[in-house]
Amino acid sequence: MHTTPLTIPELMRNFSRYVSRVLHQEERFILIEGRKPVAELRPVSSGRLLGELSSLVNALPKLDPTDADSFAEDVTRIRYELEREELRDPWES
Repeated sequence: MHTTPLTIPELMRNFSRYVSRVLHQEERFILIEGRKPVAELRPVSSGRLLGELSSLVNALPKLDPTDADSFAEDVTRIRYELEREELRDPWES
């Protein structure tokens, strides 16, 4: 993705315009003060980091042993039924 240099005074004069470009066109800008890059204006990534996976999984609700056993039985039963079900053409009327 291309990053465009942008002076801080120019950003301040047209702040909402540049934020709109970041939001709607996913543009990125390197903010320049003097002749030195000092910051970046870019879209925030919408995903999660892989390092967060463990804490996300741990935060999921837990089934009690009875519900877990019942769920496992349901999955086994449904798999068994699906294996025996005859395949049919979904486009057939």
